[in-house]
Amino acid sequence: MRDRQQAPSAADAPEPSQERLAHIVKDAARAYVRALQMRLVSHSVSYGHWSILRVLWDRDGLTQRELSEQAGIAEPTTFMAVKALETLGYVERMHLPGNNKNVHVYLTQSGKQLKRKLVPLAEEVNEVSVRGVSAEDVETTRRVLLAILAALAEDEAAAEGTKRRMPSTRELGKRLADIGIAVS
Repeated sequence: MRDRQQAPSAADAPEPSQERLAHIVKDAARAYVRALQMRLVSHSVSYGHWSILRVLWDRDGLTQRELSEQAGIAEPTTFMAVKALETLGYVERMHLPGNNKNVHVYLTQSGKQLKRKLVPLAEEVNEVSVRGVSAEDVETTRRVLLAILAALAEDEAAAEGTKRRMPSTRELGKRLADIGIAVS
């Protein structure tokens, strides 16, 4: 079994025509995350923090729930990431006057300034990832991936109200435990 921290080598990879598209996309996404994380670490920002900051740079002042939805991160994870970002001095959480229920998250001045440092790092990863690939192939890839996303979103929407659905992590863990598979 491959070490979690070790990137796959070219020798380990199956023939491109034999590899399932979902696996290639997953491995590419993992490689993007690793490449960006290597660059973010010098700013004490994790990839999870990056996901939160990206959303706030576009829409500052969201509730924690809205932030979680926009970032595509589970609410408890968002809560922990926001707390960490608050400790770093990049965000502050506050209740709006007359609304003690919702906690809104706002960038501090430091958090806003961080955008100028971090966005170029992400742009660098994007540039590195397509080195040696023609602009036409990059555009084709973009169109294909967007079509895949749309098709899978349509499939998920069509499953609404059927027995096919995405179980919560807790539910999935319970199902696995029920059949004797330990989840750590």
